[in-house]
Amino acid sequence: MKCTVLIENTTCQDDLHCEHGLSLYIESKKHHILFDTGQSALFIDNAKTLGIDLAQIDTVIISHGHYDHGGGLLSFLKLNSHATVYLHETAFHRYYHGPEKYIGLDERLQDSPRIKRITEDFILDEEISILCTAGKSEIVPVQSFGLSELKDGIHHPDQFDHEIVLMIKEKNQSILISGCSHKGILNYVHWYRPDVLIGGFHLKKLHPTDHQYELISLAEILKQFSTVYYTGHCTGEKQTELMKTVMKDQIHAIQSGSVIEI
Repeated sequence: MKCTVLIENTTCQDDLHCEHGLSLYIESKKHHILFDTGQSALFIDNAKTLGIDLAQIDTVIISHGHYDHGGGLLSFLKLNSHATVYLHETAFHRYYHGPEKYIGLDERLQDSPRIKRITEDFILDEEISILCTAGKSEIVPVQSFGLSELKDGIHHPDQFDHEIVLMIKEKNQSILISGCSHKGILNYVHWYRPDVLIGGFHLKKLHPTDHQYELISLAEILKQFSTVYYTGHCTGEKQTELMKTVMKDQIHAIQSGSVIEI
């Protein structure tokens, strides 16, 4: 399996864009997969620079209903006429950061025939499964960090039941792809026990100075698993650097242009 980071908050090449968002291009034995689309069409420009033909994509996963993971979807659908898009049934609900900032998906996409909404785990084939996080027993409680869902005019703390993950089985390894791990990175590792985990940890709100003990403790727990982690976007650069002092080569930072081969 080969995973190329199309967009991330930072870049490792001067000729590649970066933005607050995440988009991954994944080549497996049977599939060409687009996992998330960042917040704009910049991932498309980066794909061209990297020599990646997005017209080959057959499967798209939008990990959850936030603009920085699905904002570029409309642009993608205009250049690719056949890929099926998978997202959770609740991904088009009204999501906010604070009381006024809408951070949800483009509502114009709701009726697209290209989109398949799922409410339970979906096994595409023996290689790929799309897994729902809703309803799973939590080892650690979910923290909303000020993110909410608007229901009947009232903001409720987001429980992130709209978040889905991608599991790839290849070479006797399980590779978990997660957008933000909003339900808690420890929950994801406990639930799925992957050999490799690629995605965000949603730790940016935990500043390394004020939350050093919490981040170090998290790193100590993650280190106990055999999982190798590739992380970026909502994890935070300084947070990743601090965790690396504990986890060493078990954790790696990703940027626009990063390539992971497994």
